[in-house]
Amino acid sequence: MIMPDARPPNGLSRELIALRAARELEPGSVVNLGIGLPTLVAGFVEPADGILFQAENGILGYSGISESDFDSDLINAGGQPVDLVAGASFFDTADSFAMIRGGHIDAAVLGGLQVSAAGDLANWYVPARGGGSVGGAMDLAVGARKLIIAMAHVTRDGEPRIVEVCDYPLTAERCVDVIITDLAVIDVSASGLSLRETAPGVSPQEVARWTGAPLIIPPVVAEMSL
Repeated sequence: MIMPDARPPNGLSRELIALRAARELEPGSVVNLGIGLPTLVAGFVEPADGILFQAENGILGYSGISESDFDSDLINAGGQPVDLVAGASFFDTADSFAMIRGGHIDAAVLGGLQVSAAGDLANWYVPARGGGSVGGAMDLAVGARKLIIAMAHVTRDGEPRIVEVCDYPLTAERCVDVIITDLAVIDVSASGLSLRETAPGVSPQEVARWTGAPLIIPPVVAEMSL
């Protein structure tokens, strides 16, 4: 049981979560990055890996967020300017979502508000705040061949984001493959949630304490190598 005044251990920064998520991507794959934290992932991919980032507003082949002057014609789906790689292509939204819905996106990295023990994802609406828009997340959650969720392990109020059953409106059911947080890497399968790695200085027991769903802890759990 989590005490009201308890605080989770210090874990990874947003940048290190993105770095760890980038290591889940296969060389030569086509990858879509959600808004927020996932956009940082592009900055930790080596050009030699040949990974092509796709933006649902109609770009295939960008390398990261641009540091140069803003060009409104070169933006990702979150409105951020991006740098292009040689051979990048542009297309309309219909073609973009045909790629996503047709299963041509090898992996998607999305943020999360809640992930359930069954791999359900809620990432677009917080009832207490109101508002929110699902955008392309629903299509990506069910269309990408691999779905990686990159998020904080708990809310600002210390409530677990990994729960037995989501009580936020769902984006999609049974879609999450891997969860990467500031505390751990957790695999999702038909058997449940399995702890694969812990953040440096964080014990498996601490991860379990701050996870609101049953967690399978193997006899040996690796520490993240960053």
